Amino acid sequence: MTAVMRVCVFGLGEAGSLIASDLAMLPEVEVHGYDPAEVATPAGVLRHDDPEAAAAGADLVLGITAAADATAALAQALDAIPRGAVYAELATASAGLQRSLAATAAAAGLGFTDVALMSPVHGRGLRTPALASGPSARAFIATMGPLGMPVEHAGDEPGMAATRKLLRSVVVKGLTALVLESMQAAEAAGLAAETWDNIAGQLAAADEGFIHRLVTGTGRHAARRVHEMEAAAELLAELGVEPIMTEATAARLRSVAAGASPVPSLPG
Repeated sequence: MTAVMRVCVFGLGEAGSLIASDLAMLPEVEVHGYDPAEVATPAGVLRHDDPEAAAAGADLVLGITAAADATAALAQALDAIPRGAVYAELATASAGLQRSLAATAAAAGLGFTDVALMSPVHGRGLRTPALASGPSARAFIATMGPLGMPVEHAGDEPGMAATRKLLRSVVVKGLTALVLESMQAAEAAGLAAETWDNIAGQLAAADEGFIHRLVTGTGRHAARRVHEMEAAAELLAELGVEPIMTEATAARLRSVAAGASPVPSLPG
């Protein structure tokens, strides 16, 4: 008879519930969960009223909470998690926090891995691409890979998976904020359709060469670009849109122009 693996999931919000329900569908996995919030219990998950009961006997614990709750999630049942079990932290937390959690887990005799989910969980669930790092990353990959999670090793040092994800987030989430700010101003100016077509066209046509030129040209043209972004910030203020991202762009370019923030060397 094939042994059944017991998995505990802390956090049954959107991501946690999707991953937990996918795991619960597997005959070789028994899923127990805990969440103090009034959220629905995923199908097939044995939900408990206290975290220690959920964690008792677990082979693997998945912390799928907000980063602000990650420390409390680990501490809430630290004595109940069997020694030698692996604690996997899936919160989008800083590398420093992941290292702190790893130290806490190690002191309690637990394995630890930080896991960075690299795509939205909605529509993917357990099959969300991920990176794992930390002392138990390889064990996590050996367990979760065969169960359907496409997870890659990101190093034996905790926090490396988080670092790789958050460096990407600087661009992806920053670009989101820039487009939002531009479109808010465009709507106020009555130019929403034209501005959207321009943004979409530039992004659709962008390739590596385009991005390379954006960066390498900044050193030569930083001072001129500062003035341009200062004018843009004035325009947004006149339109009633707070120029948060525009002013931040001007500040970064101002730092480059002053030599305080050198343009980085690019691969290739």
